[in-house]
Amino acid sequence: MMKTEQLQHLDNQFVHPWEDVKSIGKNKRTVITGGTGIYVTDSDGNRLIDGPAGMWCVNIGHGREEMAQTIASQCMQLSYVSPWSLANSPAAKLANKLVSIAPEGMNHVFFTTGGSTAVDSALRFLIFRNNFLGQTEKKHFISRANAYHGSTFLSSSACGKTRDKNFNDFDKEHFHFLSDPNPYRRKQGQSIEEFRQLLVDELEQKILELGANKVAAFIAEPILASGGVIIPPDGYHKACHEICRKYDVAYISDEVVTGFGRLGHFFSSKVVFDIDADIITCAKGLTSGYVPLGAFLVSDRLLDDFKDTDESTGVFSNGYTYSGHPVSCAAALKNIEIIQDEKILEHVREVSPYFQQRLHGFIDYPIVVDTRGMGLMGCIECEINPEQNDQQQSTDQKGYAVPRSSPPQISKADKLAIDYDLGNRIDKHCQALGLIVRPIINMCVFSPPLVITKKQIDEMFNLLEKGLQLTMKDLSSEGLLD
Repeated sequence: MMKTEQLQHLDNQFVHPWEDVKSIGKNKRTVITGGTGIYVTDSDGNRLIDGPAGMWCVNIGHGREEMAQTIASQCMQLSYVSPWSLANSPAAKLANKLVSIAPEGMNHVFFTTGGSTAVDSALRFLIFRNNFLGQTEKKHFISRANAYHGSTFLSSSACGKTRDKNFNDFDKEHFHFLSDPNPYRRKQGQSIEEFRQLLVDELEQKILELGANKVAAFIAEPILASGGVIIPPDGYHKACHEICRKYDVAYISDEVVTGFGRLGHFFSSKVVFDIDADIITCAKGLTSGYVPLGAFLVSDRLLDDFKDTDESTGVFSNGYTYSGHPVSCAAALKNIEIIQDEKILEHVREVSPYFQQRLHGFIDYPIVVDTRGMGLMGCIECEINPEQNDQQQSTDQKGYAVPRSSPPQISKADKLAIDYDLGNRIDKHCQALGLIVRPIINMCVFSPPLVITKKQIDEMFNLLEKGLQLTMKDLSSEGLLD
């Protein structure tokens, strides 16, 4: 077996996603060699809790033998068939299965290779649809600050994370952005109801500013995942959906992260947020990350419009060599079967309150300024030397964090640089202790495999606690924390 140093040397030939080009060839990443349940093993034999479930995706846990057997069996029976003019059994069965578990009125599925291509295809579908219907100006899209929707040209153009916009080009003509819906970022003295109404009014004003006849869709993650597990105020999504209906603007619910159990349901748009989306995108938990697959589901409402035109044909020229790949679709079917047979959705709803209770307990730590989460998603946000209110963050009567200022005791530039690296500092300590977290600048994000138990939740957050304590000890020794 190759040593860790040798594997790291070889890995430096792999340009990773979101890699600083200045660091190519110099990285020493943790090398993961195995996984079982909620745990992974590195090349030095250390067992670590997989806090992010890979990338929000290993929902049923690592090392499921029945998944491996299903994938191998399908490879031997039929490894590939062209989706252009032929059908295959796993894809047909999966389409039917998705329709059966999707919200009512979602009766058609378009398969892609992952979340980015699912969003890209959904956006292209709406452009195609509106052109087909003669609404040739209706091709503008509204998104939000800190949203993430993918890495293709169109899907990345819909992203609102400014730090991902460096040195790249995007469609700036057709994509428009609203404010970050994070309640923690609202103004001092502003109630949560006032904040929600401001956000909803902003959507309506943007539609009117662009012209309703020009706006194709509003695209929204139910919870802004890689933006930092941002949970908009109660009622926000429903109110935005009503605005979209008022002006005939399609509502795209990007459930690439929240779909397939993360919030305790296969899809969350309707049952959790009470919206009838026009399009739902999904990936990640669709196969629990065992093989790549994405999809978007489209409502009958959008498809029925095609019947009322004089056009005799209309080809949606969009697709992928691996659309409806039989091996991926077989894996997705087995994944859904496991989720249903083992009552994993019910399990998530049972353990989520305890997960959230432990998560919110970290608000007492001096460097933690906000904790937020829903289901088995959570985030702690950190700063050095934030202004304290009786040594803990104050909240309003509904439990939302009340924003507080963070006057630096060092220069603003130094404070920003240190805050920017806080997530990495915590992750480094946690990995040494046996826990992988998802560091995002000054935040640590958690989305563990859905099979996690209460005992394992304690194990995970106990390690995080030690990681936080070691990080604060470092900061104090460096004179950066009182």
